[in-house]
Amino acid sequence: MRYSEYLLPTAKETPADAEIISHQLMLRAGMIRKLAAGIYNYLPFGLRSIRKVERIVREEMDRAGAIELLMPMVVPAELWQESGRWEQYGKELLRLKDRKAGDFCLGPTHEEVVTDIIRGTIKSYRQVPLNVYQIQGKFRDEIRPRFGLMRGREFIMKDAYSFDMDDAGADRAYEKMFQAYCRIFERCGLEFRAVEADTGSIGGSFSHEFMVLASSGEDAIVSCDSCTYAANVEKAELKAGAGSSAAPAAKLEKVLTPARKTIEEVAEYLKVPTHVLVKTLIVQTDRGETVAVLLRGDRELNQIKLCRLLDCNWIELAPEEVVLGVTGAPMGFAGPVGLNIRLLADHEVAGMTDFVVGANEKDHHFTGVNHGRDFSVEQFADLREAVAGDPCPRCQGKLEIWRGIEVGHVFKLGTKYSEALNAVVLDDQGQEVPLVMGCYGIGIGRTVAAAIEQNHDENGIIFPLPIAPFQVLITVVNPKQDEVMTAAEQLYRDLLDRNIEVLLDDRDERPGSKFKDADLIGIPLRVTVGERGLKNGEFELIERKSTRKTMLPVAETADKLVELIRGGC
Repeated sequence: MRYSEYLLPTAKETPADAEIISHQLMLRAGMIRKLAAGIYNYLPFGLRSIRKVERIVREEMDRAGAIELLMPMVVPAELWQESGRWEQYGKELLRLKDRKAGDFCLGPTHEEVVTDIIRGTIKSYRQVPLNVYQIQGKFRDEIRPRFGLMRGREFIMKDAYSFDMDDAGADRAYEKMFQAYCRIFERCGLEFRAVEADTGSIGGSFSHEFMVLASSGEDAIVSCDSCTYAANVEKAELKAGAGSSAAPAAKLEKVLTPARKTIEEVAEYLKVPTHVLVKTLIVQTDRGETVAVLLRGDRELNQIKLCRLLDCNWIELAPEEVVLGVTGAPMGFAGPVGLNIRLLADHEVAGMTDFVVGANEKDHHFTGVNHGRDFSVEQFADLREAVAGDPCPRCQGKLEIWRGIEVGHVFKLGTKYSEALNAVVLDDQGQEVPLVMGCYGIGIGRTVAAAIEQNHDENGIIFPLPIAPFQVLITVVNPKQDEVMTAAEQLYRDLLDRNIEVLLDDRDERPGSKFKDADLIGIPLRVTVGERGLKNGEFELIERKSTRKTMLPVAETADKLVELIRGGC
């Protein structure tokens, strides 16, 4: 491809609305252009990278025995009403009506559609196991689309669905997909981690997220420094303590804490560390229940864990008027002593003695507080977010915190959708049984964006070779010089003949501008063709990742490039 004939509109300035590096660089490198909030055009350079990821995904899905199909993006409401998700999914589901006033939605995911296909097609145990997949556009009406392809409203996704007769078969399908995902992200040239995760709105009994490790990642993940345990912080398990380690030594005493509401303010005023305080959070659920939750003062509530414990879809901190009605005090002074609502506590609180809590009275706290003596907890549970240094739930190691970007998610769905949509088959005894399902997704564009988050420097993108739009960039220093252009054209044709993906920068631009563009767009191998090098019979090779420069004899350059590409650079 000749740069002069290619649509590759690079930009020097960083767009004002681009907050993270992948969004900035994808816009500046001419990969995408914004059409509307969370909706992007894929320009040729960006589309080439996306197609590379798609090809790797297809090859590994096919290798794992999955079969490709294609389902509509527009889905009738009846299917979502059958599964119960028409209302449950919330405002992210973009609903619309056709000219006959029929209700439809733009598919954010396709469990209902694929289950409908299977229930009308698969009737016998002899027709399973089965795994089907598609690569297709999805739409989720995010309340705050941001970060370019990282959290858009319209996006490209690979979603696969497995169907088995029993849990054992579903486990085998899950493991096949798990291994296929590992191969996919390895082939994409990414550093990643598979972590245990919450199943969210998809549902099911178990899941793993595949995280590309990047310091800019929006998700925190934990991993053990001694074993293979890893999990999203939303899912990370924490060991229960052994209970109180010391007998109460202090008496309950109410103390004045004027205008001190926060944990830090109270701790500073009382001259105690924050970990001897216990905070009382008043929360409300989507079912209308108001609950008090106790956490050590320096800990944060894990809302996903609390939702699982309360069997609800979401929780939120109660507004001030509710806190006032429940505690008799303004926000900042809630405490468990004398509180007459359901009281839950994190496991850590069970091991604490003589701690500080709010007194349910403005400008007052209690010191010398102990559970059992001064108040009763209905249930202790794992309710907090993990932090670095926490003990591993699987071994004697310690947890470490990483940042990651979710690019894939695999789920064990069980029979949630097959039962709801009556996707049953006859077993070998002639009895109807619901199929056991799995669900497996990969964000295609998100994978490209995550690769850029992980692979860049101050000058631009550093594409991993397997997903780079082109493998080689030939930069012609002065294309108006016949000798220079002839040499560049010869190398260009030699590489094309060897099936190397090459971009020839034949533009009549200043060398400095071309070199800046070369660093920005991040093609792994760059060959500079200029008058000075040709006088010595050489081309200059620059490897984008290492920035290593090598002078190569003109006659050997094509062979060297092929060797580097076959070796993965």
